[in-house]
Amino acid sequence: MSESTSGTCKGACGCAAAGQPVAMAALGAGAGEARFRSAFRVDDMDCPAEEHLVRMALDGHAQALAFDLMARSVTVWHSLPADDIEARIARLGMGAERLDSGPADGLPVAPATDAAAERRALIWLLAINAVMFVIEGLAGWWAESTGLLADGLDMFADAAVYGVALYAVGRGAALQLRAAHLAGWLQLALGIGLFGRVIHHMLYGSATLATAMMGISALALAANLGCMALIARHRHGGAHMKASYIFTANDALANVGVIVAGLLVAWLGHPWPDWVIGSLIGVVVVGGAVRILRMGS
Repeated sequence: MSESTSGTCKGACGCAAAGQPVAMAALGAGAGEARFRSAFRVDDMDCPAEEHLVRMALDGHAQALAFDLMARSVTVWHSLPADDIEARIARLGMGAERLDSGPADGLPVAPATDAAAERRALIWLLAINAVMFVIEGLAGWWAESTGLLADGLDMFADAAVYGVALYAVGRGAALQLRAAHLAGWLQLALGIGLFGRVIHHMLYGSATLATAMMGISALALAANLGCMALIARHRHGGAHMKASYIFTANDALANVGVIVAGLLVAWLGHPWPDWVIGSLIGVVVVGGAVRILRMGS
C-alpha cells in the first residue's frame, strides 16, 4: 500500500490531501509508544467522510494511521492490543477485517504540507456542499421531488463532515466527538423527515416536476466535480489521485440517479421513480448518521 503522511488530522478532505492514503502521528496523549503495526480492511470506507469517522474512532488510541481508500484499508501504529483497535473500528458498522499485525518498526515520516491551503480547500468544500443543500432542499420542496430533497440531504451530510473537520482543528477529541454527534443527530432527524415526505407523497400523490429534478441534479453533479477538482489540487499522483475519483463518483452516482429518475418521471407520467430514488439515497444518509452516532459508544 502506498502511503503518505501528515502530522495532524484536519478531517475528511481537509487532512493533508483530503481522504488520500495518509498517516497521522501523535493522535492522542497517553497513547504510549507504538509497539504494533496492524492493517485492517474496512469494506464500507470508500470516501473521505468515512475515513474521518475511522480517524475519530481511533483518536487517542493510535500513534499513526495510513489510509488507502482504493483498497479500503487502514494501517494503524498502536500500543493497545490489536483486538481493541479492531473492536473500535468494528463499532462503526463499516466492517473490520484484520489483514495482518506485527511489531512496529518506527512511525512513518510526515512530509511537509501546506496547512493554510488545505484549510482554505476545506472551507470551499464546506461552502459548496452547504449551498447545494439549500438549493436542492428548496427546489425539492417546490418541485415536490423527494429525490432532490434526498440529494440535498446527501450534500448536507458531506457539509456536516467538512464542518466538523474544520471545527476540530486544534480542539480536543471530546469536543470533536460532541460536534460530530450533533451533526449526526441533525442528519438523522432530516433523514427521518425525508421518509415522512416520501410516505406523504405516496399516500396523497405529488405533482413532481421532472425538468426541475434533472436541471438541479445536473447542477449538483457539477458541484461534486468542482469538489473533486479542489481535492485534486492537494493530492499526490498515482493511487491517491485515482482514489479521489472513486469517492467523488460515489457522490455523483446519487446525482445521476436523480437525473435518471427525472427522465423516468417524464416518460411514465408518474412520480414513483422519484419516490424510489429518494428512499434509496435516504437509506444511505440515515446509515451514515447512525455510524456517526455509534462513535464513542
